[in-house]
Amino acid sequence: MIKINATLSYPAENAVFCFALASEAAEVFTGHPVLITGIGKVNAAYELTKSIFTRKPDLIVNLGSAGSSHFPKGSVVCCTKFIQRDMDVRGLGYELYETPLSDMPVILEYGLAMEGLPEAVCGTGDNFEMGHATTAYNVVDMEAHALAMIAMKENIPFLCLKYISDGADGDAAEDWTVQVHKAAVAYGDILKLKVKTPAE
Repeated sequence: MIKINATLSYPAENAVFCFALASEAAEVFTGHPVLITGIGKVNAAYELTKSIFTRKPDLIVNLGSAGSSHFPKGSVVCCTKFIQRDMDVRGLGYELYETPLSDMPVILEYGLAMEGLPEAVCGTGDNFEMGHATTAYNVVDMEAHALAMIAMKENIPFLCLKYISDGADGDAAEDWTVQVHKAAVAYGDILKLKVKTPAE
């Protein structure tokens, strides 16, 4: 069971665990329902949409690495709010991060808060941010907003945990390659997942 808080839990076998890369799941998630989406919002949206209609999950769990200049490297945070950080149509009079002619809010609030983990605002964009300066969001990734939006539209509970692999700064690329393999181990501990063999 995936325990969210004292009163809310979901069977792990009825969830789908979304990772951008197989290296983020590693052997910890062997035997569990894993979805590798690929990098970026479009890939993530496409793969999750397909998975929803084939697997019909009770819970969507987005796991992976993220950058942050706010949270320390090696920590895990729970993202409950999401911003599309590369949406900028201010030239036509829209608010920064606002999607034109859409009913989507600038800050998408759709994510379960997991007991014991700090909450974060995730800025998702199709670029690897290395100069994070804004205060609108405190975690950066490349998929979560798209996944959260689809989960919301399909009315499926959404849990988003991010392992802070880098500082979203000039050292981000080097830090990410060193830290990313540690994420799966951290998630396995938090979610209390037992590594399964195919025979099980």
